[in-house]
Amino acid sequence: PGGSPGAEEIRHLVLTGDPDRWSAETEILLFTASRRDHLEKTIAPALDAGKTVISDRFADSTRVYQSVKGGVSSNVLKSMESTVLGDTVPTLTLVLDAPLETTAGRRSARNGPDDAFEKRATDFHHAVRQGFISLSQEEPLRCKLIDASRDIASVYAAAWRIVSQTYALNEMAG
Repeated sequence: PGGSPGAEEIRHLVLTGDPDRWSAETEILLFTASRRDHLEKTIAPALDAGKTVISDRFADSTRVYQSVKGGVSSNVLKSMESTVLGDTVPTLTLVLDAPLETTAGRRSARNGPDDAFEKRATDFHHAVRQGFISLSQEEPLRCKLIDASRDIASVYAAAWRIVSQTYALNEMAG
């Protein structure tokens, strides 16, 4: 998470250094604090002003990553999420899915340093990928799986089609 000055400070703290520096529980607390700051400072004011908010990641990411890293129960994660975010739940979540070989190649091509999550073992990344696939299966009305192994134009077109359909449905619902 990030998106506000305080949230970005926490994000930097978590993403730099040793990937095993924090326990899964500590990461949850840090990410939840970051997400709460982002909600208070950026998301809630935008929603109150009637704006649409697009976020790169939200609570689903914390739920998936931290349940994979430390086996934290989904009940604990959902309880924290509910307490911190209240009824602020995305209308739509796009889950961009690609094989690990594809995503690893893309990370290498960007020539930047890996963050603490990217440094984790392959089995962690496999579990995270499966976690996001499972999320899209558990909540198919909100979470839409997109094949992100394709070229950027195809992924964009698929995402835009889903966003357009969702927006049209929401407008009709009123």
